[in-house]
Amino acid sequence: MKGEHGSLSRRMFDLKFSLRSRSQRVVQDAYVPVDAFKQSCWANMPPELLRDVLIRIESSDSDWPPRKNVVACAGVCKNWREITKEIVKLPEVSGKLTFPISLKQPGPREALVQCYIKRNRSNQTYHLYLGLNHASTDDGKFLLAARKCRNITCMDYIISINADYVSKGSNDFVGKLRANFLGTKFVVYDVQPPSGGPVVVKSRSTRLVSLKQVSPRVPSGSYPAAHISYELNVLGARGPRRMQCVMDAIPASSVEPGGSAPTPTEFHPSSSETGVSFSFFRSKSSNTEKFQSGPLSSTSEGMLVLKNKAPRWHEQLQCWCLNFNGRVTVASVKNFQLVASSESGPSGAQNENVILQFGKVGKDVFTMDYQYPLSAFQAFAICLSSFDTRMACE
Repeated sequence: MKGEHGSLSRRMFDLKFSLRSRSQRVVQDAYVPVDAFKQSCWANMPPELLRDVLIRIESSDSDWPPRKNVVACAGVCKNWREITKEIVKLPEVSGKLTFPISLKQPGPREALVQCYIKRNRSNQTYHLYLGLNHASTDDGKFLLAARKCRNITCMDYIISINADYVSKGSNDFVGKLRANFLGTKFVVYDVQPPSGGPVVVKSRSTRLVSLKQVSPRVPSGSYPAAHISYELNVLGARGPRRMQCVMDAIPASSVEPGGSAPTPTEFHPSSSETGVSFSFFRSKSSNTEKFQSGPLSSTSEGMLVLKNKAPRWHEQLQCWCLNFNGRVTVASVKNFQLVASSESGPSGAQNENVILQFGKVGKDVFTMDYQYPLSAFQAFAICLSSFDTRMACE
């Protein structure tokens, strides 16, 4: 009995020791994180060598889809991301769209970024793609998506960076286009204030966004970026559309030699759960009321004003014509070219420089080419207004 009691006690002791060591091991695994990157062979790479590798990747992968390797390198860790952000130049200089923030930054100065829009009539959605070649029928690099939403007194186009889920309550919501009842005036709203531009001070009242009560300081597409107006054709007269765009966030001097447009450096989602800094939201502007209501005339002081280039009448074809340099193949009242008006820049040949052109190439396919000082987001929103104009503007 003594021997059996001793062996039983020994087994109980071994069992308790095993459970204690196992519980300690579980606690240590749960509360002591292991940095796999520090244990990898990349941890000891010299910064000079890492920078040289990233420079080679960025220069070799200049077009999509190989350019996704540059984005993958930026997602490895914070150190790689900071170096990659230093290497990748702004679209104004490089003409390349790499990160999501590139959609909010002005395009290149010397060339047009060639894109195209695909319309889906069944679900009222529009998708913007970066053209990978001259054939707009091929699948390009997805950039933005928009969905048409009908309201009682107006029409909204919700713009998102998510192709599958376009919603105002999503983290991918970047802005919207709102039209009046007649479809003659539009306002482009951005989710974040313009970099270096006037700031809108919102009201203190809270509002509901996607059935959630949020702070009024949360960015939710309430910063006017542009005002678009179409001139009515009275007495049923038909002819080319006449449109005007007042860019609230872009100064008129941006189209002059040496001029500059606001260039954001960080992309702020619209969700209130993200850690967005509100320090710049509290500042007030002397032109708050003017900025909220928005200018609708060419007398907007200091703002860039764009007008559609007047087409010429072709006697043989018996139609109005514009030179799209082969980018537009189907005649449509929606086709247009925007240039800076005489009030926005110096008079003369500079007004012939096309900043944005939009035209039809298929039943539901349209080309969209833009350049500095417009961004892809601003150009896409302006082109969406051409889909929603009523018969009063035909």
